[in-house]
Amino acid sequence: MDFALSEEQGLIFDTAHAFGQEAIAPHASDWERQGTIPREVLEAAGELGFGALYVPEELGGTGLTRLDAVLVFEALSMACPSVAAFISIHNMCLNMIAKYGSEAIRDTWMERLASLKAVASYCLTEPGSGSDAAALRSRATRNDAGWSLTGNKAFISGGGYSDLYVVMCRTGEDGPKGISTLAVPAGTDGLSFGALERKMGWKAQPTAQVQFDDCTVPADHLLGEEGRGFSYAMEGLDGGRLNIAACALGGAEAALRAALRYTGERSAFGQPLDRFQALQFRLADMETELSAARIFLRQAAWKLDTGAADATKHCAMAKRFVTDTAFKVANDALQLFGGYGYLEDYGIEKIVRDLRVHQILEGTNEIMRVIVARSLLAERDRS
Repeated sequence: MDFALSEEQGLIFDTAHAFGQEAIAPHASDWERQGTIPREVLEAAGELGFGALYVPEELGGTGLTRLDAVLVFEALSMACPSVAAFISIHNMCLNMIAKYGSEAIRDTWMERLASLKAVASYCLTEPGSGSDAAALRSRATRNDAGWSLTGNKAFISGGGYSDLYVVMCRTGEDGPKGISTLAVPAGTDGLSFGALERKMGWKAQPTAQVQFDDCTVPADHLLGEEGRGFSYAMEGLDGGRLNIAACALGGAEAALRAALRYTGERSAFGQPLDRFQALQFRLADMETELSAARIFLRQAAWKLDTGAADATKHCAMAKRFVTDTAFKVANDALQLFGGYGYLEDYGIEKIVRDLRVHQILEGTNEIMRVIVARSLLAERDRS
């Protein structure tokens, strides 16, 4: 078993890290205050291939593995977890379009989305269905033009900003087998948006309700087969959970590095903070926990790449462990800064605020435990 990254993977990480530090980090605080991400920054990321990371090259993507993608998002999030996660969600949507989109929708959207000249949003959660996603109520019915879609989606990253919305909606019976996936372009009649949400973190991402009022969606904008939308959504979430975990990991790593610098510069009681053994132990634990999280995450990505039977379980375990660990490390870093950590100027409080939501989205960490427990019990019953 080889735990070392290949030379190519090292280059992938270094490229993403350099882009993040040069194009994102210096502006992250300003974008947070403005509540948006400039389009030209996303297009610059697209020029590096970050808009279609694991879409096959023959479909216009970069053709990387899930492990490669995890490296990209860890590196980008060291500059800003919010921006990195936004690009992650776009990648999840584009992969669904690449795998299940009709020829017509691929011809219209793939090149623009892959280059990040256009952005896609993932629309699963509703005001009345979060963790119980299969209970969604947005409904699409057939009409002469294709589909008529009515309903509401909540907490949508890119709501009112994105160019295409990948929407899970009900086209049949109750439960997961009655759910299909439609791609709804911005500007579609009947598509509207709520006010921008005022959030604890991820402030650079515009987030809003997405509302559908008798939206007419062409028949060829159905992704894959009718009634398979929930399985497509869950399949996308395996990789999405890895990406979100990677974004948390990178943010926590940035917090740890900042704490290391600060404890070497700040003095108390006549000596630098890093001379106090109690604080050395705190730093050692933070490094140990992040290293364990990184190995776990990369193992889960490898399992997804190789199609391992227990890949979904490992994605859930990694998402839970990494995001919990990353938030704790970031919060510990803030504590090492003392009162200065609470100030915007030092950047630590932003990381803590940004990372908190990683324990909630792409399936709450409680739902991750449900997935793992069910898998364990199923394995026991088969043996």
